[in-house]
Amino acid sequence: MAETTTRKRRGGGRAGAAARRGSAAIDQMPWDPPVNIDCPTEPLDQAGIEAIHDGAMRILEEIGIEFYNKEAIGILREAGCTIDGDNVRMGRDFVMEMVAKAPSQFSITPRNPDRKIEIGGKNILFGNVSSPPNYWDMEIGKKVPGNREMCRNLLKLTQYFNCIHFAGGYPVEPVDIHASVRHLDVLYDKLTLTDKAMHAYSLGKERVEDVMEMVRIAGGLSHEEFEAEPRMYTNINSTSPLKHDHPMIDGCLRLARRGQAIVVTPFTLAGAMAPVTMAGAVAQSLAEALCAIALFQYVRPGIPCVIGTFTSNVDMKTGAPAFGTPEYMRSTQMTGQMARFYGLPMRSSGVCAANVPDGQSVWETSNSLWAAVQSGTNMVYHAAGWLEGGLIASPEKFIMDCEILQQIQRYMNPELTATGPDEIALDAIRAVGNDGHFFGTQHTQDRYTTAFYQPFLSDWKNYEGWEVAGGIWTAERAHHMFKEIVSSFEAPPLDDAIRDELAEFVERRKAEGGAPTDF
Repeated sequence: MAETTTRKRRGGGRAGAAARRGSAAIDQMPWDPPVNIDCPTEPLDQAGIEAIHDGAMRILEEIGIEFYNKEAIGILREAGCTIDGDNVRMGRDFVMEMVAKAPSQFSITPRNPDRKIEIGGKNILFGNVSSPPNYWDMEIGKKVPGNREMCRNLLKLTQYFNCIHFAGGYPVEPVDIHASVRHLDVLYDKLTLTDKAMHAYSLGKERVEDVMEMVRIAGGLSHEEFEAEPRMYTNINSTSPLKHDHPMIDGCLRLARRGQAIVVTPFTLAGAMAPVTMAGAVAQSLAEALCAIALFQYVRPGIPCVIGTFTSNVDMKTGAPAFGTPEYMRSTQMTGQMARFYGLPMRSSGVCAANVPDGQSVWETSNSLWAAVQSGTNMVYHAAGWLEGGLIASPEKFIMDCEILQQIQRYMNPELTATGPDEIALDAIRAVGNDGHFFGTQHTQDRYTTAFYQPFLSDWKNYEGWEVAGGIWTAERAHHMFKEIVSSFEAPPLDDAIRDELAEFVERRKAEGGAPTDF
């Protein structure tokens, strides 16, 4: 039954200046989700767009997608799709009619409304690493299974860094918590250690329903207020090639019926789960995503949906996934063009195949992140902390990635391309003339503290200065910073009554057994 009264939200609103900074560990840029002012890179001509669209539609019309969810099969049969067992074929007119109902832009409002995010348009948002089962840091020095303390520390980084705009899935799986109740403990930690937009794993009805209720409680919301606008989101992956499983579709249907946002991201590795050609892999990825979005729009027209891309390639020598490759970059750009063709917001990722936070990890992740910029991506998953193709989360890598994210945010600042009289600076140029310098001019003195990006991790000293300071390499600097941030972390404010209600809900659901697990 829907509640008609609103409970108090004393601590769930404004976090205050100190909480917005995180703490005094570093001097970082403020919370200011960037707007992508660049024109997107569009490698496809009009004929290419039409060819990939036709390929995706023919996959849906002629080959079909397996839906292993009986409720979805029944809904799609009612919608007039062709059903053969679990195989669903749907016409392009139906798909395009349904997809057109999805909004091109929407917002998600978490428990702290100051952290509201706008998804779509030219907005670009960055999220933390999500779902690795393993963890690596310099103190441990090897890959180990994740635990709750590691997960909590990565959540503290998620909250601390202003360039991280939404809290994705578990930043590392805490395998020391039983799977039946893991979602309860981690969501309690997420909702108390962060105040950013929340994610729910679509892995069984109990998990989805529990997370929705916990997000509602944390926001101090009635059921009606929770369902009136997106307060959280989920991301699902198709099972490539050409399949959707039961629990993920089930979770999305539950979220859709309560007005929450959905991201659909096929995981298509060219040469393994998709054709070796980029055009074929992108067409298959689009087909897998669009059929699910069509289903959700049929169930609840206008529900916010994001089309995701995770199209990369494998190493054809070993079969291992490769990320941050030229092929990954092009497929992301191509998918960006197609997302605009369909009028949908887009999700991509900041990913790499490197095993430790070394040079390879930086150039592959940088390639991935700049491909996100070039493609017009709106949500960038795994933007900080990802290693080993998503099998490892690392705090050092998290902090190294945040340096890149801040640079992207600065790069998008329209002040850099302003062309007014102060920016052209003819008076300063005239005053310096042919044989002076600009260090001492009033024009420079008025602007020197904010004129250029100031790194928090990069070391700009020369070799001798770096050596005298201890010769500390980047990952080691990031490790020291990680320890300082965690030790000085201050959780965002939360009303004591709401915290108690969350804890009581967790204990009650644990006593009831949590979520069933497969054995």
